[in-house]
Amino acid sequence: MNVDNSDLNGESRPAQLALRFISGKYQGGEYLLNEGIQVVVGRSSELDMVLVEEMVSRRHARIEMVNGVVQVTDLDSTNGTFVNGERVSSGAISLGDRLLVGTSILKLVQVEEIPPGSRQNLQHVATKKDTTKMRSGTFQARMSGNLDEIPLPDLMQLFGTSKKDGTLVLRGSQLGRLHLRQGVIVHADIHGHDDIFPEKAAYRMLDWLDGTFSLEPAVKVPESLNLSAQAYLMEGFRVQDELTKLKESGPQMQDSFGLKSPLDAPLQDLEQAQLEVLQVLINVGDLRAALDRSPKSDLDTMRDAVDLLDRGYIEILSN
Repeated sequence: MNVDNSDLNGESRPAQLALRFISGKYQGGEYLLNEGIQVVVGRSSELDMVLVEEMVSRRHARIEMVNGVVQVTDLDSTNGTFVNGERVSSGAISLGDRLLVGTSILKLVQVEEIPPGSRQNLQHVATKKDTTKMRSGTFQARMSGNLDEIPLPDLMQLFGTSKKDGTLVLRGSQLGRLHLRQGVIVHADIHGHDDIFPEKAAYRMLDWLDGTFSLEPAVKVPESLNLSAQAYLMEGFRVQDELTKLKESGPQMQDSFGLKSPLDAPLQDLEQAQLEVLQVLINVGDLRAALDRSPKSDLDTMRDAVDLLDRGYIEILSN
């Protein structure tokens, strides 16, 4: 990776690259990388980049920039080193790539060259006494960040591959929780919407692009799901694509419905599940509320709404 850069006199100089902590207890810190100088990352206080947390090995990984290319090598760490969600033994990383070490997510960025000593000294921060502890006395290394920096699909790839346990809390216009066991989603819920079943809640969260996230300690929940990160994302993206197409040509979220009058279409031609959707559509205020109340998934409910309109069972009421 070669990055064009120059000093104030227009002369070429080595690229000023840094690893920026975008999640974890060191969030906001940056560690500058210099050509040909190795940076050993780990829990030991004798290393270059010290990350004080249980999931980081004493000597966890080595990072080095050679000819402008940043190389990452895992040092046989217990919990592994991950690049963009994939566990690696060694390899090069490029601008924008994300590196997961323990509960810290670092992003390779290019920064403006500034006077020495004016940038946060991460080594000093990392070795300071950490006062954030669990009741057991062990370190509570909470992972947090912004969804516009690390979208939910990227988070799930990271957590799935690294087999994380905990509760992924998403905070924006709504509050949602994805409960993880070994990187697998076992339950999901959206605060204030107890009538939305867990699978529907999980897929809805993929649409959340703004807000913050934090990986909190696991809590006891009914394990109603068994969604691997890969299965969640593959099915979630398929659902998103099909819903987008239906919304472009079908009813809108603010539309409300009534039975077609006169009703010529025979009700006996509908299956029981479609009758339930029909009842929800005509009983609630609008399509958005119907999606919440429907016993079916959002995609299947939208399909039924379009089908019921096309076959003359319901009509959109004028506002």
